[in-house]
Amino acid sequence: MKDLRDYSLLPHNTFGMDVRAARWVEYASEEELRAFLMQGDTPLPLLPVGSGSNLLFLGNFSGTVLHSAIQGIRVVYENEDEVEVCVGSGVVWDEFVAYAVSRGWYGAENLSLIPGEVGASAVQNIGAYGVEVKDLITKVDTLCIATGEHRRFSNAECRYTYRQSVFKREMKGCYIVTKVFFRLSKKPVWHLDYGNIRAELEKAHAELTLETLRAVIIRIRKAKLPDPVEVGNAGSFFMNPVIPLAQYEALRVSYPDMPHYPAGEGKVKVPAGWLIDRCGWKGKKQGKVGVHDKQALVLVNLGGATGEEVRRLAEDVADSVKEKFGIVIVPEVNYI
Repeated sequence: MKDLRDYSLLPHNTFGMDVRAARWVEYASEEELRAFLMQGDTPLPLLPVGSGSNLLFLGNFSGTVLHSAIQGIRVVYENEDEVEVCVGSGVVWDEFVAYAVSRGWYGAENLSLIPGEVGASAVQNIGAYGVEVKDLITKVDTLCIATGEHRRFSNAECRYTYRQSVFKREMKGCYIVTKVFFRLSKKPVWHLDYGNIRAELEKAHAELTLETLRAVIIRIRKAKLPDPVEVGNAGSFFMNPVIPLAQYEALRVSYPDMPHYPAGEGKVKVPAGWLIDRCGWKGKKQGKVGVHDKQALVLVNLGGATGEEVRRLAEDVADSVKEKFGIVIVPEVNYI
């Protein structure tokens, strides 16, 4: 177990915020995590993190940052149609996707190249291109922060909704994810009707396979999203708003090209990136921060920005969307 004081978080947040934590603890097993939780001399609060790809640090963190180094991908059940695997919370998400694709397991390929780690995927309910991880997760293993006791959550108990889970709402700060169980199909299950997937597949002139679809998803993401190594960012900054169908129909009179996707009875999901773009933000700079010139959903650190500068930009963007469309957009990124 790594246990360090006054630790720089610069390598551990993709926005590239040069901030420090009072303590950094990295554990490689549930046993190590339990032993740490039972010490009782820990600077509070506790902040479990993955790769820091969904965080915006507004300043130094006075508590303890916890990071999982729990590894491993293990088959726990398999038949002719499907496979269930147990994955350590510290496994890099895209490495798990690549592993599944290489073995001919369907379900996760549309989630290729999403940054972060497996534990965070179960907290955030990550999603992209018509797929959400909640549809793959069967159960989630955790430790209770207060007692160190193990608890296994069923998919239903996780109470997943769009980019939400019980771990972000009612039980926020109560449990730390240690392992996640996924059920994947051994027979083709394609999701091709979101965004420009089909058009990109046609351009590739290749047979539809898990490998080609993963390659296309990666190519699409790389074309739209900046590499955090080069430009600080957290990917999609805002969640796509879900609005009543009647509100969408009224807006469509003025904006007939407004895209939308079904989101349950009487509701539709509108791409936040489209709304932000229509407000003229794409490519705009505001001091040391800006909106990415290829994807308006992405806010970027142009070099040396503070978390507060990013937050102010996010508020200005959200205000303009509300003023123009009457739609409230909410950050997907967590402010720390």
